[in-house]
Amino acid sequence: MTAVDERGITKFFEEFEPPEGVKVELLRGVVVMMASPDIVHNMIVADVQDQIPRSRWSRLQTQDVDILNEASEPVPDLVVVERGLLPDSGRLLPSQLVTMVVEVVSKSSVHQDYVVKRSIYAAGKVPAYLILDPIMAQCVLLTRPEGQGEDANYLTQQITKFGDPVMLEVLGAELDTSDFGTFPGVRPHRYP
Repeated sequence: MTAVDERGITKFFEEFEPPEGVKVELLRGVVVMMASPDIVHNMIVADVQDQIPRSRWSRLQTQDVDILNEASEPVPDLVVVERGLLPDSGRLLPSQLVTMVVEVVSKSSVHQDYVVKRSIYAAGKVPAYLILDPIMAQCVLLTRPEGQGEDANYLTQQITKFGDPVMLEVLGAELDTSDFGTFPGVRPHRYP
């Protein structure tokens, strides 16, 4: 895709008003739409947000993130930014201000969360990417981003089962996962 095409898609994306109950993201030039999330998903996001100290961190749900040099504007389930670094307003939050992003896997987002967004957030140099997976009952913490574009990746990956604590060193916090719910009757996947 050329730079002209990417600007055209980005402009369209900025002006597009999705129907109520639909989440829309721009991922490497592709507009992705998903239905509103499950209660299990929303409760996990709320539980994580409650455990990140508000005195030190701004915790934003569904905030559009601007990834430098990418035709991507992902909308993580939770964005964590050091208090005092947020711009006064705006739809797009520059990825270089973000300390951690959180995605909760849904039945339809497995590939996007584990593969596509992994390289997008790494390309944006987001220090930590936490994938919470109610299908597999696990947390995947990715740190140490490296590389550019589709070749970008995280060098460190830590997998923790729901019920065990996850140390979030970048935030100086420990995440209690014992109340995280799971999706019953959903076929397991093969990621990460």
